[in-house]
Amino acid sequence: MHSPAAKMSLSRLAIHAVLLGAVLLYLVPLVVMLLTSFKTPEDIGSGNLLSWPVVVTGIGWVKAWETVSGYFWNSIMITVPAVLISTAIGALNGYVLSMWRFRGSQLFFGLLLFGCFLPFQTVLLPASFTLGKLGLASTTGGLVLVHVVYGLAFTTLFFRNFYVSVPDALVKAARLDGAGFFTILRRIILPMSTPIIMVCLIWQFTQIWNDFLFGVVFSSGDSQPITVALNNLVNTNTGAKEYNVDMAAAMIAGLPTLLVYVVAGKYFVRGLTAGAVKG
Repeated sequence: MHSPAAKMSLSRLAIHAVLLGAVLLYLVPLVVMLLTSFKTPEDIGSGNLLSWPVVVTGIGWVKAWETVSGYFWNSIMITVPAVLISTAIGALNGYVLSMWRFRGSQLFFGLLLFGCFLPFQTVLLPASFTLGKLGLASTTGGLVLVHVVYGLAFTTLFFRNFYVSVPDALVKAARLDGAGFFTILRRIILPMSTPIIMVCLIWQFTQIWNDFLFGVVFSSGDSQPITVALNNLVNTNTGAKEYNVDMAAAMIAGLPTLLVYVVAGKYFVRGLTAGAVKG
């Protein structure tokens, strides 16, 4: 008979084997994309998807960057301001709704939460009408505005639920010392908010960078983000299909979000466990 320690060791080994298998299965598409991006068209046509390139070449990456580089910078110009603005306003909203409650604040918060459950498709027509009235249709500024407004429900929810876990005694003591609304926010609340700020930054960056629907509806021509350009590249290629170029372009489009999670992923987990989804 196996001892309890041996059974536990076998169970742990089985769990690790299942997890390793899941990781390998999940990584297969990424490996295929990466290998294909460095192959020649002839190699792609005659080789196995998981085979190493016969001739390693970066021509696919060069062509892909020449095609999507402008749209890549469009996505940067859309994502960075939208992330920063929605996070800043969400922090202010969460601060007010958790520590400076007013008559009807709970109702306001409840109504704001509807934004977390609204599908993208339901806001297309009113957003198009609003952008047209503001003269922002098919512009980078228009896309920034749409992403800021749509993301406010999430950032407000995250910050509000984080701030309700902050002891009220800190705020009350600061008020007794004469600190006002913005002084308390700047000197007490924000220095404690690094975990939830990281959650919002990563969440918003991922959502906005990977967005396709808003990009294809509210932009056109040279103002399109990289997700739309990638779709156009894959679906409008004429002549011989250059899968190495398509795969390289897809890798370029996915690298920023991958980099964000590699660099700041641990802060995302810490922020969530620190109260971002509590309350």
